[in-house]
Amino acid sequence: MMRSKMRKYGWCLLAGTLLMACSKVPDEILSEKKMQAVLTDMMLAEAMVGIDYNTYRSDTMKLSLYESVFRKHGITRELYDSSLVWYGKNLDIYMKVYDRVADDLNERVNNLGDVQADAVPASNRDSVNIWPRRPYLALSPKAVFNGVIFDIRPETNYSSGSSFVLGMHVWGLDRAKAYKPEIRLCADQVDTTIIVNDRIQEDGYHEVVLKTVPTQKIKRVFGYIRMDNRDSVSYKIYVDDLSLMKYNYGKDIQSPKDSVK
Repeated sequence: MMRSKMRKYGWCLLAGTLLMACSKVPDEILSEKKMQAVLTDMMLAEAMVGIDYNTYRSDTMKLSLYESVFRKHGITRELYDSSLVWYGKNLDIYMKVYDRVADDLNERVNNLGDVQADAVPASNRDSVNIWPRRPYLALSPKAVFNGVIFDIRPETNYSSGSSFVLGMHVWGLDRAKAYKPEIRLCADQVDTTIIVNDRIQEDGYHEVVLKTVPTQKIKRVFGYIRMDNRDSVSYKIYVDDLSLMKYNYGKDIQSPKDSVK
C-alpha cells in the first residue's frame, strides 16, 4: 500500500514538474507576443545600423537607436536583457518566437510596395483601415521629400459623417531638437474641406482624429506626414504601424493602439 502511495505521489510530482516546465513565460519576463514585437524592431534597428553606417558609426548613436526601441515598447534595457537570458535557457520557446519574428519581417518586406489601396469596398464598410501606402517610413534629411503624401479618392464616396483616425508609432525623437514631424489630415466633402494639423512632440503612439460633417458624403481624404530638417545631417525619425481607420457616423471611435501586452 505504501509503495502504491509513493508511486502515485511520484507521478503527481513529475506531472507538476512538467506542468511548470510547460507553463507560460514568467511575469517578470517579456511575454512571447511582446518579445516577438521587440525582437522584430531590434532586428530592423540592426538593419538600419548596417545600411547607414556613417550615421551609426559610434556606439553612442547605436545605443541611442536601441534605446528608442525600448521606449517605443515601454520597457527597459534590463528587462530586455533578462528576457534574452530566460529565452536563451528555453530554446524551444525562443525558436517559436523567432519563427514568428521572421514571418513579421517577411510581411514587412512584402508591404514595401506603394500600391494605392482599393478604396471601393471600403466606401460603406465600418472600422476599416484605408491607409494606401506602406505602413512605415523613415524621416531623413537626405530624402528628396522628407515624409509621405497620401491622397485617397474612392470610386464611391465615403458615407456621410465618417470619422478618420491616422495612427502611428514614432521613435527616435530628440526633445532637445526643434525639428518635429508635422501631420495634416484633410477630407473634402460636397462643399466643405475639414483640416486637422498636428505636431508630434515625443516618442510613442500618436494619432490624429478628423470628424466630418454628418450631412455630406466624403469625396476625398488626403494629407501628409513630413519633417522640415533639411539643414540637419543625421537626425532621423522612424514611423511604423501606420494606419488610417475609417469609422461610420455614430460609431464609437476605437484607438488602434498596439495591443501587445
